[in-house]
Amino acid sequence: MRSQSRRRSRTLLARAAAGTLLISLVPGCWTGAGGAGSGANGANGAINVLMVNNPQMTELQKLTATHFTRETGIRVNFTVLPENDVRDKISQDFANQAGQYDVATLSNYEIPIYARNGWLHDLGPYAAADRTFDQQDILPALRQSLTGDDKKLYGEPFYGESSFLMYRKDVFAKKGLTMPPHPTWTQVADLAARADGAQPGMKGICLRGLPGWGELIAPLTTVVNTFGGTWFDKDWKARLDSPAFEQAVEFYVRLVREHGESGAAQSGFAECLNDLTQSRTAMWYDATSAAGSLESASSPVKGKIGYVPAPVEKTDSSGWLYTWAWGIQKTAHHPDNAWKFISWASGKGYEELVGKESGWSDAPAGKRASTYADPAYRKASAAFGDVTLAAIRSARPNDPGVQPRPAPGIQFVGIPEFTDLGTKVSQEISAAIAGRRSVGSALAASQRLAAKIAKEYEGR
Repeated sequence: MRSQSRRRSRTLLARAAAGTLLISLVPGCWTGAGGAGSGANGANGAINVLMVNNPQMTELQKLTATHFTRETGIRVNFTVLPENDVRDKISQDFANQAGQYDVATLSNYEIPIYARNGWLHDLGPYAAADRTFDQQDILPALRQSLTGDDKKLYGEPFYGESSFLMYRKDVFAKKGLTMPPHPTWTQVADLAARADGAQPGMKGICLRGLPGWGELIAPLTTVVNTFGGTWFDKDWKARLDSPAFEQAVEFYVRLVREHGESGAAQSGFAECLNDLTQSRTAMWYDATSAAGSLESASSPVKGKIGYVPAPVEKTDSSGWLYTWAWGIQKTAHHPDNAWKFISWASGKGYEELVGKESGWSDAPAGKRASTYADPAYRKASAAFGDVTLAAIRSARPNDPGVQPRPAPGIQFVGIPEFTDLGTKVSQEISAAIAGRRSVGSALAASQRLAAKIAKEYEGR
């Protein structure tokens, strides 16, 4: 049964990557000393790294040659792509075990699946032999999420995040509003209604409505969890038509339609970040990693934002758990050099380096306990650091709701089919946010999609 599951997983991921062969020809994709093309066979010990183009990664790229390469002599050839493109290219290369890339940025969604298929190196021996790395300093929730079914370690986090609620303290004070230290979604909806219009053009809250399993579905699924719903029950029965699931989606859609940002059906993380930064919204529920941008020296709302845990209804906590992590392909040409790069990029000294070079707000935090004990980082993250750490520590990827789950994951379901299922369901719900269809019809169509997948897993 496991070999059959592995073949299906490989097929699904390979299909997801179809059509991406020409991505590498786009100008600007190949970066680093000589480009990945010149080091495809690992000449002279060079390693090829494929990674997402978020700000923390581009900062890493800038620091690598002058620090890591100068210290070790190991050249790093980077390929940097937008998130959707990099996921496609990674799944293509790793599913085929092509070996073009030694290291890639993978999340806690992909790593257990890739490990199950035998596509990744076991990093446990490397970490155990590396005296300076200190694996036990990695936050337990992240260590667990990057561990395979065989209890072996297959990824090291570059940064970690959960989710929380952000709000404008000055706007709340002016309106006489009080944010509870541990709000419920019912309370948040009331506050959104009262904060709506607090300033010209300001809406009460921003919530993602942009289609995508990693966009709309991420925050929405945390709402579903705490309202008592689940995508699948422990017996792999699809439950998108359950009262709890429907109540959660109705709540989310109504809240964003009545008090959310304009153009919500096309708003994702980047758009909501911009809305809060530009005083177009009074609250925002999203990733804890957003705080670094909000509190940066150039942010117009620096010092004006309050941070509280993810809102709940029926659970004690509801924040998600996510990490961009490093994985070494099983067919890597230079796995030892690949580990040296990972040890540097995710090591205890890297965040301090970033803090000195460009400021602590750019540091890829959320992964090490020692970071939150560092006086310099504590000062820089005074507004949000403790809330972030508490959210990551309270995340329960194996038990995020009120009933047992058949697969791990808080804001996703840890099966290969979820990328396609989550994206299709997000399109249905985004259409409801846009007013093009009812929540009931969106969930009826979504239930049919989920039920087809459930049939493949029932009885396991």
